[in-house]
Amino acid sequence: MSRRRIHDSYEDLYGADRAYKKRRRGGSENIDLEDRLESLILKVGEKTSSTLESNLEGLVSVLDGDLPNFKKKVLKLLVDCAVNMPEKCTIYSTLVGLLNAKNYNFGGEFVENIVRAFKDSLKNNSWNEARVLLRFIGDLVNCHVVSASSFVQLMGSLLDVTKEDGVPNVRKDWYCYAVMSCLPWVGRELYEKRESPLELLLTTIEIYLNKRPKKHVNMLRIWSTDVPHPQEEYLECLWNQIKKLKHDNWTETIIPRPYLTFDNVLCEALQHNLPVIVPPPHHNACVYPMPWVVYRMFDYTDVTDGPIMPGAHSIERFLVEEHLIQIIDMSYKNRKECATDLMNFVHKNKVPLEYCIVEVIFSLMFHQPKPKYLEVMFGSVFIELSKLSTNTMPLVLAQTTEILYSRIESMHVCAFDRFVSWFAYHLSNFKFSWSWQEWADCLALDPEHPKPKFVREVLQKAMRLSFYERMRDIVPPDFEPLLPEKPEPKFKYAMEKSNLPGQFLSNTLLTKIRSKASADEIIEILKEPLMLENGELIDPADNSPSNLTKIDSFVQTLLFIASKSFSHAFAAITKFINVFKVLGETDEGQLQILRSTFNLWSADQQMLTVLIDKMLKTQIIECSSVANWIFSKEMIPEFTKLYIWEILSLTINKMSRHVDRLTRELNEAREKLRTTAATSNSSDDSDTETEKAETKPSRASTTTFGGQVPMDVDDNVTEEMVERMEEKLEMAQADQKNLFLIVFQRFIMILSEHLVKCDTDGKPFDTYWYKYTIGRLQQVFLAHHEQVQKYSSTLEGLLFTQDLDIHILEVFHQFLALRS
Repeated sequence: MSRRRIHDSYEDLYGADRAYKKRRRGGSENIDLEDRLESLILKVGEKTSSTLESNLEGLVSVLDGDLPNFKKKVLKLLVDCAVNMPEKCTIYSTLVGLLNAKNYNFGGEFVENIVRAFKDSLKNNSWNEARVLLRFIGDLVNCHVVSASSFVQLMGSLLDVTKEDGVPNVRKDWYCYAVMSCLPWVGRELYEKRESPLELLLTTIEIYLNKRPKKHVNMLRIWSTDVPHPQEEYLECLWNQIKKLKHDNWTETIIPRPYLTFDNVLCEALQHNLPVIVPPPHHNACVYPMPWVVYRMFDYTDVTDGPIMPGAHSIERFLVEEHLIQIIDMSYKNRKECATDLMNFVHKNKVPLEYCIVEVIFSLMFHQPKPKYLEVMFGSVFIELSKLSTNTMPLVLAQTTEILYSRIESMHVCAFDRFVSWFAYHLSNFKFSWSWQEWADCLALDPEHPKPKFVREVLQKAMRLSFYERMRDIVPPDFEPLLPEKPEPKFKYAMEKSNLPGQFLSNTLLTKIRSKASADEIIEILKEPLMLENGELIDPADNSPSNLTKIDSFVQTLLFIASKSFSHAFAAITKFINVFKVLGETDEGQLQILRSTFNLWSADQQMLTVLIDKMLKTQIIECSSVANWIFSKEMIPEFTKLYIWEILSLTINKMSRHVDRLTRELNEAREKLRTTAATSNSSDDSDTETEKAETKPSRASTTTFGGQVPMDVDDNVTEEMVERMEEKLEMAQADQKNLFLIVFQRFIMILSEHLVKCDTDGKPFDTYWYKYTIGRLQQVFLAHHEQVQKYSSTLEGLLFTQDLDIHILEVFHQFLALRS
């Protein structure tokens, strides 16, 4: 094909974009030309009628002619594309290689820019960006832009981090992972040109992986067993894949390599040596990525038709999964676009695409300590995928559900919760249609077994998305024991003439509240001694509103009157918030408010959760009271129900957000105080100079010195204000630490009691209840690891001491290993 024909096809591809070079007339069109260049660079590699190779040649011709005018723009664009479009890594590396072959100086400047971006990403803790850039630099070796020897030196420098002493293992892990993840791209080139240095790198990696601690792995596993699929830690899994790749002479079938077409051009180009790059030293502000366990759900035996699923240790499995994750990362905000991009995966004919997509999405959904995206995103993408692949995706999802259900006994409680939420949401979008009778085996199992628990919790969650009668109709009659209760209030004072101590007070409150009585009037009524229907005083000396019976009567009566909807309940709480504050002045009073709310709404878990959340927001009850209530003896029958842990999680999150907000406000106030001081000093100096010059009278306007914008009155910060904010933050942190101490102390108490009782009775300790509870302890550590980490020394000194049972202590040690 002639160069003329190549250019023609490129012009056909982008319309008038190719012809703009002929219309350049001075600088008036520079902005328009920059936009066109950007469009050309961003579009390269998209599906067109022309080949990728011809498009690249045309683009190189366009860019080479305009480099003198737009070199900075082109350099910045290419670096941005390397970072933000990792799926087109080899396309842009080929483009840079061709430009380097034409213009050696441009190639050198690009290498300087990409190295600078890599260093900045390391310095800024942008770990994923750094890994992508390192891979791109490695691919430049394939395109003869960067010398293989200098890249090997760079990788060796990065691996030297694994030999550092006194630094967290997660730092060493990341540098090791970054180097290994480059090898599928550049391994073959290094094997051919620098085999001995490559072997030294692999030996360094193997030595590090063999000696690194792996105590954290059990806490991160989704499955507690390796049957049928081993649950490997991410570094171990990638290392096994790299070894398999090496055994296959560093050849794989997934990565597109357009630079091979231009090998005769690229091999003639001069190469650039990378400068010496020293990883920035560790400091306490560095936050490294947490380790994870690679999720496996399918193998080749699960796929009956079409292409074979790549093996767990084949590098193709790693490359496909990473590419699919990149697609989700780019388009997760638009479920339709995300589903379309996934189904248009470039290698869909080489792998069983639907199975790969499902496994990747579930791996993101089950990711520990928490998913990267909102859980509803995964469910909505599955629905769109089912619309696009009506013949295959629904069947794969049904098969997936059956697999998860069959293995649910070994599933971690975090994944159990997310599986319940997803399946309930999925059913609600498909008319709640499911073959329930195939799960009839759960009816004969222990109620604490994960299978009946799963069905019960799914129906409970699904009812939130529908209504009780619908749930009753969709399941067979023999599933009735697993149906949730009808969600209606249980008002204990419904009988006007019962003998309950608070009955007369409840009748009085019922009348007064319906008569629009004010909060002050209700408080006065609560101060009166309790009496029976006949007027007899129960306790004549009782004139305190904080009597537990009075609290129970008020809370039950008010929330029963407002039981029609969430809005009614919120309005009632808001109107009588002063009454709640009086009743909840003591810890026992707050506990009674929670007990009364639970007794009224025990049949409606959603209403109970929402009301407790509202009471926390309005500060009627404190977070510590919720924790004490959850672990109290009267809540033992509810302890293994999901909504209890939903309440505990929102309680801890609320406290954490409160501390974070106070920390942020204090930092802003300190910064404003420093700014004010600097402005004041600058103002004093300028006033002195003005007095000496006496050239014109000073203006009493909003002008400030030192380029500072004048603060509003509300922005004036004093040292006294900062001190008060510091005190407020210290109190909040003390409350947060107290909350964690309460939660972990209660966990230790109930687990220790169970272990001692089983030891005394000579029974196995690892019951379903024990596995569930120890899983919840792990969940609290994982879900709130950033906050708990701050108090780890206190927890170790007060609660997780060496005399604690090893089964409980091991969970704490696993948690510490996550960031060690």
